[in-house]
Amino acid sequence: MMESHSPTSSDNYAADISSIRGAQVRIEPFVHKTPVLTSETLNSIAGRKLYFKCECFQKGGAFKFRGACNAIYSLDDDQAAKGVVTHSSGNHAAALALAAKLRGIPAYIVIPKNAPKCKVENVKRYGGQIIRSEPSMQSREDTANKVLQDTGAVLIHPYNDGRIISGQGTISLEFLEQAQDIDTLIVPISGGGLISGVALATKSINPAIRILAAEPMGADDAFQSKINGRITKLSEVNTIADGLRAFLGDLTWPIVRDLVDDVIVVDDKEIIQAMRLCYEILKIAVEPSGAIGLAAVLSDGFQNNPAYSECSHIGIVISGGNVDLGVLWNSLEK
Repeated sequence: MMESHSPTSSDNYAADISSIRGAQVRIEPFVHKTPVLTSETLNSIAGRKLYFKCECFQKGGAFKFRGACNAIYSLDDDQAAKGVVTHSSGNHAAALALAAKLRGIPAYIVIPKNAPKCKVENVKRYGGQIIRSEPSMQSREDTANKVLQDTGAVLIHPYNDGRIISGQGTISLEFLEQAQDIDTLIVPISGGGLISGVALATKSINPAIRILAAEPMGADDAFQSKINGRITKLSEVNTIADGLRAFLGDLTWPIVRDLVDDVIVVDDKEIIQAMRLCYEILKIAVEPSGAIGLAAVLSDGFQNNPAYSECSHIGIVISGGNVDLGVLWNSLEK
């Protein structure tokens, strides 16, 4: 087990429990309070009681709307009038476009050319102005910077932003009320905005709750960062979980370093099998990134680790449900 500690008033993190509670009040008129599902079948398979926080039912199809909504409604009128800009491969892009539409301001969205079609369509549906970039992070950032210079818009980073982290942390405030027996939370990790918010809120409410990150083997930078004690970036990433390909930021890393108890790494086959279980048993549409928490619980690395033997009531964040079903529909139409 990797060491962690509970947040205190002296910790200089990008967000805290008060900013998360403030975010909850700010976004409550706009977000869905998403349901928590359980399944005796999955409990039997896992050998534990599982609680699924279904952010696939959030507006925009993913948890990202919470952070985007908090960020946009935190802007003063002068800032908001010039609009917002971000770079994202999908869910954050759609979330920001939708939140901007609700506030009636422009959203300039830089999207890499290889982003899933269903996520690009979501941005269009919500009225975001799409600017294409090359797939590299450098191209995404350079393109976003040019848009900033041209428009004077406000940059809303997908995860390395205190307003985003605070918005995502509202998941914990709901989840711990809905499933009060939880002793462990398993959360997908990519850039770290989601798990940072969840960890800050959860550890402030109940420091005894374990926070475990679930990460794909082909993009295991958080796992390596925890081992190395510093942000570790990979030369390349390769995973079906397109929402989990980003690297930790300088705001999310200290929170992940201090408050995330461990990182569980799973391969793409395990993710696909967990997706299938979500579809067949929970009857919900889940994208690969959203299924990784279940994959982690069912993995040998979790099931056979004595450190987790006391994890009996496990909360799993189903982070999103934006999966491109074109192949499925095309096969049915043949």
